[in-house]
Amino acid sequence: MSHSCCPLKKATGFCHCWHVEKRSSLKSDSFKIEEIVNETGCLSIIVLGASGDLAKKKTFPALFNLYRQGFLQSNEVHIFGYARTKISDDELRNRIRGYLTESADAKEGVSEFLQLVKYVSGTYDEPEGFQALDAAIAEHEISTNTAEGTSRRLFYLALPPSVYPPVCTMIKAHCMNKSDLGGWTRIVVEKPFGKDLESSEELSTQIGSLFDEPQIYRIDHYLGKELVQNLLVLRFANRMFVPLWNRDHIDNVQIVFREDFGTDGRGGYFNEYGIIRDIIQNHLLQVLCLVAMEKPVSLKPEHIRDEKVKVLQSFLPIEDDEVVLGQYEGYTDDPTVPDNSNTPTFATMVLRLHNGRWEGVPFIMKAGKALNSKKAEIRIQFKDVPGDIFRSKKQGRNEFVIRLQPSEAMYMKLTVKQPGLEMQTVQSELDLSYTQRYQATVIPEAYERLILDTIRGDQQHFVRRDELKVAWEIFTPLLHRIDNGELKPIPYKAGSRGPEEADALLERAGYVQTHGYIWIPPTL
Repeated sequence: MSHSCCPLKKATGFCHCWHVEKRSSLKSDSFKIEEIVNETGCLSIIVLGASGDLAKKKTFPALFNLYRQGFLQSNEVHIFGYARTKISDDELRNRIRGYLTESADAKEGVSEFLQLVKYVSGTYDEPEGFQALDAAIAEHEISTNTAEGTSRRLFYLALPPSVYPPVCTMIKAHCMNKSDLGGWTRIVVEKPFGKDLESSEELSTQIGSLFDEPQIYRIDHYLGKELVQNLLVLRFANRMFVPLWNRDHIDNVQIVFREDFGTDGRGGYFNEYGIIRDIIQNHLLQVLCLVAMEKPVSLKPEHIRDEKVKVLQSFLPIEDDEVVLGQYEGYTDDPTVPDNSNTPTFATMVLRLHNGRWEGVPFIMKAGKALNSKKAEIRIQFKDVPGDIFRSKKQGRNEFVIRLQPSEAMYMKLTVKQPGLEMQTVQSELDLSYTQRYQATVIPEAYERLILDTIRGDQQHFVRRDELKVAWEIFTPLLHRIDNGELKPIPYKAGSRGPEEADALLERAGYVQTHGYIWIPPTL
């Protein structure tokens, strides 16, 4: 490919033709090359909390994969780690090296990527460290001949929420882009966004006094998962679902998160939050919004988030008799967990919407640790066939199952004739398993998508402030009753399905268990 014709060579001093060639090989229409190169200022990505587990296990690997795929260019991006730990550039690089994908053809890429990483040490509440960080960023910007004000600065706070306010104050005072000439400063904050409505609003007010809403990206990595991002396409691009997706045809909806391990060294942290704050109030509730929302006017981020807020505003208060809490036996053996802990490690609850589409349809949220399997899925169960001449109710209802992880798949459970001479029915499925259908496609990690969205300025898959507020309004009364000891978790054995009372609640809510049917992912 001739590089003399590159339209950006004259404008930026860098040739982007390699970038075009790299992206064209990925054969994706979802992200246009113009969206990558329309900003000429260099990009600085600052990972605060760079020595922590989240940064090592998720943030840096996501950045590396974006670099490998050509989304981050070595001639325009630099990555800065910032933390209190006093280490050198090479010590940080060695700490994260083992978490980067090192296939036979990627070793050179790892070394090249790590040369883009620099480290600055400093505290989170004093100006000296942030002044040094700003100087390091400015040095990078000068080295790339970036005009003042056109640079892009992305701050990823891989930190506990307790330090968000002082860190954001320091960034605002010492590390902002110096003028508005097409550049920007954005911050990414991780959950949990508070512990209840009051603490969340306090945190939002503190950050909101420093940054405008378009600058704030509240990340929920579930919104970056492949099958979650597929929900809008499934619902609104397929005519067959339009007349079925309502209270007339759907009996109940389950959104399930199961882990087959306990807190594994995170007992002290987890005990402060519990399974509802950790999983249900954010991850599962975001999925529910995409399942239940009305069709947005367009795919613009604000139109989508407007519809999600409308769903949240339609929830009825959660009733105590539609909640089952559990705590696995052995949870309090963790020395960081109090012996009398009332923190649930398991919860099943029924949420109900008061609107025309979903009135009377129970949305069953279920999440737990130390269970007998590991999976996350959406189960949409349809009503019984009226006047069933085959008497096939014993086979179970039609269900549309969206397996989020592992073994990403979508399958529809149907009743069909069993092969043979007899007229007997059996339950089978129509199956779209991603590992089989898309064998040549590597499904990106959620953090890769979401970091790329922050660079693009696309807030569709991030939580807006009013959305966060309404979400906490739904759960705060229940959480306070748990915190006050009014609701107690039921003990359950590690490796089980959870408390038996949870299955009884599902049955009362109308869910019909299919007996004798097990979905088996197809082999390649």
